[in-house]
Amino acid sequence: MAQLYFYYSAMNAGKSTTLLQSAFNYRERGMRPFIITAAIDNRAGVGKVASRIGLEAEAQVFESQTDVKALLMSAHTENKIDCVLVDECQFLTKAQVAELTDIVDELRIPVLCYGLRTDFRGELFEGSQYLLAWADKLIELKTICHCGRKANRVLRTDEHGKAIADGDQVVIGGNDRYVSLCRKHYKDALSA
Repeated sequence: MAQLYFYYSAMNAGKSTTLLQSAFNYRERGMRPFIITAAIDNRAGVGKVASRIGLEAEAQVFESQTDVKALLMSAHTENKIDCVLVDECQFLTKAQVAELTDIVDELRIPVLCYGLRTDFRGELFEGSQYLLAWADKLIELKTICHCGRKANRVLRTDEHGKAIADGDQVVIGGNDRYVSLCRKHYKDALSA
């Protein structure tokens, strides 16, 4: 039975690596995964999902106005899709998450979404909010803070490594802009 999965974590937990491993597993069995990723995050290039350990794959991109259901139905009609893999799913809109539920329910295709749960302020992204509410399965991928405890927060830093407490929700970056921390060290960094 097809289900909607939400794999979430702080940064550097291996979300993209896990997605790419899932795609490999489907292909190895002669099945077709369909990978989509947010156009806004083009650090690896437009239409690419890449992990820090060097794995990468081509992907279709979505933007906030993309009709994800139409994109997937068209691709499925053209060449049967066995699984949908969504990277950077925190950037989905509420409507797009609803469209993914339609893909699961109407086409019976499993949809596996990978992304951040919260932003650098500890607030939910829109896509994450509705995935937490509507997904059939919630799976936390864990990463660790420098102290060894589970990291569940993402701290945004400036070019000098100083913590930033306010600003736009979305600023694309990697290890140069963000650090995954436990709650205690996140709070400590903001109060320093």
